[in-house]
Amino acid sequence: MFSRFTNIINALQALDKTYSNSEMVRKILRCLPRSWMPKVTAIEEAKNLNILPLEDLLGSLMTHELSIQKKDDDEEKEKKKKKIVALKSSQTEDFEDEDDDDEELAFITRRFKKFLASKKKFGGK
Repeated sequence: MFSRFTNIINALQALDKTYSNSEMVRKILRCLPRSWMPKVTAIEEAKNLNILPLEDLLGSLMTHELSIQKKDDDEEKEKKKKKIVALKSSQTEDFEDEDDDDEELAFITRRFKKFLASKKKFGGK
């Protein structure tokens, strides 16, 4: 962005249109995207824009951009580090459950047969 800005300023100087340092600083701060507004506000509050050199502004903005990139990289690394845990199933447990179910069914069937047999003994009442 800064190289494009410099090319435009140089082309304008060739056409006899010059800007002061403070005007160039303000133009760069105005053209930054909305996500940079907190940084723009901090620069405006902390520094005198009338005497702030363009190179210092560029250095401050580049430092901020690097810190944002580092933070994004760290967040990506943390997402990659999260592990997905999958539980293994074993068929032996399924067979044991089926065996238990079969045993329960057999037990209930025996009890029901005894109940019917006892009902026959007492005349079906």
